[in-house]
Amino acid sequence: MGLPDSVIACECWARDGLQSMPVLVPTDAKVEMINRVVRAGFPKVEVTSFSNPKLLPQFADAVEVLQRIERRSGVSYVVLMPNARGFDRFEACCRNGYGADEIILMISSSEAHNRLNFRLTHAEAMAEHAAIMRRAHGLGVRIIGCAGTVYGCPVKGDLTTAEVARIVRFYVEEGAQTIMLGDTTGVANPKLVRERMGELMASFPGVEFIAHFHDTRGTGIVNTVAMLELGVRYVDCSIGAIGGQPATGAAKYSAGFTGNTCSEDLLALLEEMGVRTGVDLALLIEAGHRAEATLGQRLRSNIIRSGPVIHGESAPDKEPGAAISPGA
Repeated sequence: MGLPDSVIACECWARDGLQSMPVLVPTDAKVEMINRVVRAGFPKVEVTSFSNPKLLPQFADAVEVLQRIERRSGVSYVVLMPNARGFDRFEACCRNGYGADEIILMISSSEAHNRLNFRLTHAEAMAEHAAIMRRAHGLGVRIIGCAGTVYGCPVKGDLTTAEVARIVRFYVEEGAQTIMLGDTTGVANPKLVRERMGELMASFPGVEFIAHFHDTRGTGIVNTVAMLELGVRYVDCSIGAIGGQPATGAAKYSAGFTGNTCSEDLLALLEEMGVRTGVDLALLIEAGHRAEATLGQRLRSNIIRSGPVIHGESAPDKEPGAAISPGA
């Protein structure tokens, strides 16, 4: 199967990205970045998390962020919902007119990982999430059901498709509109993606899946493209490739880089291949530079260094009269 004509990209910098950053980003800076990516043309944006502020102080300002961000018609604003206590706070935001369009609920396909990450068994997590989903349906809020560790677990190791399908089936039967498949610690490869997705798509025909790959081992873009070739049209990405394991102070359970698939690099590549993203690449590159200034560090985007591919004539970047060195 070829690539789709277009994709629906969700920018995750302000939530999945910032959750792993040790430096607390001021609310003003978060609001500015969210507004930037919306103006750049992202149709979906993760804006915050309703996690316990004591565990994730990065999101202690979740309510204020929702109050202050600009709202644009046609854009879906997304928040992570970890538990019923978080939903209580979110529900109050909705009642006061500044909620979100979608919530993400996540259960790791690996029960060992779910116990470590959420301190819940599968049965306990499903019971809590089913209750949250009923409340969300009542508010008209859409649900993204996320199965984590889809391609492998840093605690248990390899997983079967049946283990992943159990989580997917739960969310589908409870009425989730889309299903996110999370490569939690970046262990996937295109061959495994094609095999696992082929089985899942056969078992759940008509379900809209979201490609959510971490770039732990530099494979985020190739794995995303592999999913698009199978007909998936929803992709997640993060400016500068930031993100990964939440910075809770707990010991890390994986080695190497954390981080999501880089927005700038992925979307530039897709546009080069004729896949419409709806995102203004120049504005996205500006946002990439702003993200580096906000965090005070160089991030992992290649495109903000190299720029997009030049297809027309361009003056060489040299002093007048200087020779152009032959390429390799």
